[in-house]
This record gives sequence, structure tokens and C-alpha cells, in this order.
Amino acid sequence: MTWFGIATYELNGRTAAGLAVGDALYDAQAVLRETAAAALPGDLDALIAGWEGAGAAAVERLGAAAAAIEAGRVNATPLAGHTLRVPYTPRRIFAAASNYYEHAREMGTELAPREESTPYMFMKAETSIVPTLAQVVIPPTAERVDWEVELAVVIGRRGRHIAVEDAYDYIAGYTILNDVSARDLNRRTDYPFKHDWFRGKSFDTFGPLGPWFVPRACIPDAQNLRMRLAINGEMMQDGSTSEMIFSIAEQINYLSTILTLQPGDLVATGTPTGVGMGRGIYLKPGDVMVASIDGIGSIENPLVAA
Repeated sequence: MTWFGIATYELNGRTAAGLAVGDALYDAQAVLRETAAAALPGDLDALIAGWEGAGAAAVERLGAAAAAIEAGRVNATPLAGHTLRVPYTPRRIFAAASNYYEHAREMGTELAPREESTPYMFMKAETSIVPTLAQVVIPPTAERVDWEVELAVVIGRRGRHIAVEDAYDYIAGYTILNDVSARDLNRRTDYPFKHDWFRGKSFDTFGPLGPWFVPRACIPDAQNLRMRLAINGEMMQDGSTSEMIFSIAEQINYLSTILTLQPGDLVATGTPTGVGMGRGIYLKPGDVMVASIDGIGSIENPLVAA
């Protein structure tokens, strides 16, 4: 199958859906016209919301268009001068904490044996989301701002009590989330509850997302993807989704025992070792983060002071 991604881009004041094929981005509607295929029924938000019906069918048409571009069967002109936006607006963001053994060790986290445990999930504000190349703002109250590259799973079907073996049927696709975290604000001393991940992770701009959405069918094995994050060109994280403690399917299963998952929900599946806290270094204004996952792409975000 031809790999492709679906982006949201802005050009000359117009926001539209883009079709990423190889290293180029094309206007999705224009390519569909060239291939005599039906137009998209809406933007990527609408496609994911209607994934079980018109959404999935529209994505199949985009897949055929991507194959035609790759084979040189269509006269399509790559876009130039465009700006990538957030690929879609997550309905809710669920995130896995300490879901890689080596990351847990570098954070000083003592985990119970896997067989005696379940995934630890928290929520990150959907308003933290920004696209690639957007500035991440360091709040004046934070001194230890850190990075976390994560595979983000986009839910495409409504479901409750989803069996592990059925979990992938509920996935629409994937993207990248950099779960930026203020480590010093993740902890509290004014309450008996010592952790406050919502506060430390939900500041505006603390959720770079993108660069685009990649349909599930384009990634044969999401549980075996290389993940990397570099700061100013220096590699900090270099791991694999194969190192997760609880798999993608197990996380979906667990969440669905608590609530009904909805199309557009985003599940950030945890980060591998190599974060700043484990090294004793933190982000500062002027730094540039590049988070990458094989089979998806890369997002780049500079840091600025508030």
C-alpha cells in the first residue's frame, strides 16, 4: 500500500486538507478532482468524526490518489509556501504515564510488577495542542520544562469494553505528540496529593502535534516503530514502541473499561528513556525540539519565554 498522510495546511489565507505523499504535500481536493474521485465531505475533523461511514470511504479515495501520484498517473503539483496546521482537533487527550521501563527508572519511579498493575492514564488539555513549527512558550512559573516524544493513537470508532484483540478495529490512525512537561509543576507540596500532571502538562502550547495524520492501514505494525527526539540537533531519545509496558491495544482496552471512547479521542501512549529530567537538563528559550517517529514523520518546535 502506498504510504500517505492527511494534513491540514494554510496557504494565502485559506485552510484546507493536504495529501502527503513521499516528501511532498498536495492539495487533497485538487488531487481527487484529477483522479475523478468524489470530493472530501469535510476537513480532517469531519473525516475522523465520521470514520465509520463517509470518513473511512474518503480516506480510501485519498489512498488511491496517493498511489496514482506515486505511479505518475496523475498530474499533481506539490504545494509551496504553505504552513502546516494541527492535523485535527482532538476531542479528548488521554496519556499513559511511566509506560516504558527505562523511562520509569530514569524518573526514579518504582513500578509494581506488570501482572499486578494496569495502565496509569491521565488527561492532558486539548487546548495545549499546537502544530509543527509553532513556538512552545515556557511559563514564567516553570523552571524545569522537559520533552517527551510519544506515538499518538487517533480513535475512529465509538466503543466501550473493547477487547484487547479488537482494539485496532477502533483505531483510525496515528500522529506524533510531544508531551511537553513542566517537571517542577508536576509535583505539589500544598496538598497531600503529591502529583499534579494536569497542571504540569496542560499549559497552552505544551502539546505539539503532527505533522499530519497517518491512516492505520499505512502502518503495518504500530507496536514496532522507532521514536526519536533531538534538542538543537543532539539526540536525546531513541527508542521503540516495542518497549511499551502496556501495549496500544491494552491501553485502549483499559480506557474503555472506564468510559466510552469516541471518534477523535487521542491516546498518547507513553515516552521512552532520554528525557531531560533523567539527564538533569531542561529546555530554555532558543532551544529547538525535533520529535520523529518512523512511518509518520517529524515535528519541530522552538522554545520561547513567556
